[in-house]
Amino acid sequence: MKLPRVLICGYYGYGNGGDEALLLALIQELQQLPNPVQPVVLSRQPAQTAASYPVLACPRFNGLALQRCLREAEAFVWGGGSLLQDRTSWRSPLYYLGVMGLAQQLRQKTFAWAQGIGPLDRAWIRNLARRSLAGCTAISVRDRIASDLLEHWGIPHQVAPDPVWGLKSKTLPEWEAWPQPRIAVVLRQHPQLTPARIESLGQGLMQLQVSTGAYLLFIPLQLAPQGSPELGADYRLAQDLQQRMPGHSQILDIRDPCLLKGSFQGARLAITMRYHGLVMAAAEGCRCFGLSYDPKVKTLLQDLGMPGWDLQEIPTDPETLHQAWLTCYENGPALSSAEIETWVQRSAQHGEWLRQQLSWE
Repeated sequence: MKLPRVLICGYYGYGNGGDEALLLALIQELQQLPNPVQPVVLSRQPAQTAASYPVLACPRFNGLALQRCLREAEAFVWGGGSLLQDRTSWRSPLYYLGVMGLAQQLRQKTFAWAQGIGPLDRAWIRNLARRSLAGCTAISVRDRIASDLLEHWGIPHQVAPDPVWGLKSKTLPEWEAWPQPRIAVVLRQHPQLTPARIESLGQGLMQLQVSTGAYLLFIPLQLAPQGSPELGADYRLAQDLQQRMPGHSQILDIRDPCLLKGSFQGARLAITMRYHGLVMAAAEGCRCFGLSYDPKVKTLLQDLGMPGWDLQEIPTDPETLHQAWLTCYENGPALSSAEIETWVQRSAQHGEWLRQQLSWE
């Protein structure tokens, strides 16, 4: 018997650890449906996606294949993450809005799942996003920024923490061999992360390593697509910083989302720019210090009660960086086991909601 197909659309097949973690969390939720379905994922690297997960995959930019997958699907899901934002590019939200529009024209069940909406700086994209979201069968979002925007637009929705909170972590075989104490560093390229700021960050990390004797784990979340001869932007930045460090350090190259999350286990401190670096580290009980390039990171830091700076406010003095990180390393807040379990249970609401919506006789 042919299973009902659920077409999943997101930033998949690009080597982004956070988005791949969201995809795995969504697949695991679909596997808990009382009646089985066949997930089909739109991916930049469909062969790799199909080899990595129990799914079928479709090339996201092949128009004929995409239309065929849409016609064959019973439901369409915008996978989680910040798909609807035009700060980095207007083309990206236009793609997602276009595919959602096609699904709605086919009168499918359409869902926006675990979304972080915005920033939407262009009025015409805001208007398109508003109409598209208003046409969805149901919506869940992962933060109060997205929730406030939908409330302003009068669009019903559910809100719960990011589903990656609930993703089960796995431990790398070499995990126990890594020296203690450990500090995890998760940085990303960004226009506001200027060469001068990178230099200050590098000097601050050098002083922090000398003060603590810590083993630095550089954890790039944006790797190059698998098989690419090039290195991902996050990895190149990690290499630049690692070569400055006076003590032992390591750059991790991990694509399995569960192993990626597990790499934060036992870290005394995580210094992170990336949103899912913050989610994974906090979920593993780390003290965290955030460098916010986006409102979603700042909002999560506030919700967690953890320290950080906006990227444009990073001090230029390396000693100021060093002292702030050292204070967090020694006495910074970390979530208790009970608090982590609360975040995990709340994040499960995305899956519970989706399973209620997806039902076939």
